[in-house]
Amino acid sequence: MNNAQADPASPEQPKPKPASGAFAPVTGSIRLFRRWWRVAVRADVDQQAVIAKVREDSGFTPHFAFMTCMSAGIAILGLLLSSPAVVIGAMLLSPLMGPIMGAGFALAIGDSVWLRESTKAILYGTIISVLFAGLVVTLSPLQTVTAEIAARTRPNLFDLAIALFSALAGAYAMIRGRMGTIVGVAIATALMPPLAVVGFGLATFNWSVFGGSLLLFFTNLMTIALTASAMARLYGFRSYLSERQSQIQIGFMVVMFVGLAIPLGYSLQQIAWEANVSRSANGYIKDQFGNKARVAQLAIDFRSDPILVTASVFTPKILLGADVQSSNVLSRTFDRPITVKIEQYRVETGADAANAELAASQAQAQQQAAEIQISRLRENLALIAGVSPDDVVIDTAKRRAMVTAKPLPGASLDTYHALERRISALASQWTVQVAPPIMALPDIRLTQGALDAQALHQLDLIIWASQRSPLSLAMNGSDADRLVVAKLLAAKNMTVIRKTDIAESPDTVRFRWLSPQEMATSVP
Repeated sequence: MNNAQADPASPEQPKPKPASGAFAPVTGSIRLFRRWWRVAVRADVDQQAVIAKVREDSGFTPHFAFMTCMSAGIAILGLLLSSPAVVIGAMLLSPLMGPIMGAGFALAIGDSVWLRESTKAILYGTIISVLFAGLVVTLSPLQTVTAEIAARTRPNLFDLAIALFSALAGAYAMIRGRMGTIVGVAIATALMPPLAVVGFGLATFNWSVFGGSLLLFFTNLMTIALTASAMARLYGFRSYLSERQSQIQIGFMVVMFVGLAIPLGYSLQQIAWEANVSRSANGYIKDQFGNKARVAQLAIDFRSDPILVTASVFTPKILLGADVQSSNVLSRTFDRPITVKIEQYRVETGADAANAELAASQAQAQQQAAEIQISRLRENLALIAGVSPDDVVIDTAKRRAMVTAKPLPGASLDTYHALERRISALASQWTVQVAPPIMALPDIRLTQGALDAQALHQLDLIIWASQRSPLSLAMNGSDADRLVVAKLLAAKNMTVIRKTDIAESPDTVRFRWLSPQEMATSVP
């Protein structure tokens, strides 16, 4: 060994030059802080134990796959039911935090094998979550965008800040051995609910929901991984990277954060602008009608062109041209075309005005409840009939719902009749009709010239199917057998337009559907 290199007092060993000039106090303070951080903070961190713990939770295993499926299922059900408590439960079950933290630590120390394992777990977990959530949505009769789903479709800069602060807390907890903090981090970053919303958007072909929730998940994912990597570097975890590789990695982190911040910042700016429009519209309309008026049910559709503002105003005096005046003022204020539609209700001030507003609110609540009931009825009928909701015919005036079912494997007339009864029980105030598909009709067998209970049940099913079909029936059998059945049909005001005396089997009456051509040439 070279003694000059070993002896710090050797004259050949260059000595660090003391800082001089105006920046000497600052440079000295930085050097003291680095020494304090290295000795007082980093020295007691057991790097091997931390790496072993993080690596243990970052691989793809059967347990990881199962817990991911269960978390995705709970998350999408909580989102469909708009239940925050259920959604929080899914956050706590989700194991995705493990491989994301693992990817961050692997990136910091330059362990390519560990990074590949963590990336594989993240990728497989993401695919499993999206597909399982999409499957649940496909099988569910509820496929409406709830408030919980909508809340995860417009990420903004605040979401990036939440993910950043949560990742800092999570990485600190990992390094310092305070694992209980991870529970709060899992709730704050919300990795699973956005993935469940991605599955919802995929299953319902709602690409705006799909894209917005995917951006939120990607934001949380990259922020957690890169912040964990930065914290590992800050705590001096041993790295296999060269100085140049480290610089490239730091540059990549900066570029990624800036790249995420730009669209999220624009989204936050848009949300703030919409809030300003809503506040200004409410304030101007209220000022226009005076202190004795009340503005209720203000709604703004920012997707329409021009922007549409609708409001209900309870006022002691009707103002002509209030819509046009409000539209002009708001359009000039925000330099965007804005249309205002105001429904004015003339009421007295005081208690009468409050009662009128309450009555209007109750009427609107009842209307919304009726719309929800119709939507659920339509979705339920479409689900059991195997058709699109658009194929369900709803007559709100007569409170009647009708649908023609598609053929189901192994289904009989009894099956479709049972499905109609089940839906009718859920919508007791509606007349529900499920028309079965055109299919073979059951034979009516007579015993000693009469119909037993089973034959009567089969005949009732044929009558039920005929009442829901535009086609007519033909009846085959001997004269005596047809006469017995015809009397039962007449008692229920049903006729058969074609009758033949071809008896294919003794003591048996058979029915079949007539084609439109046969119906045109048939005579009862």
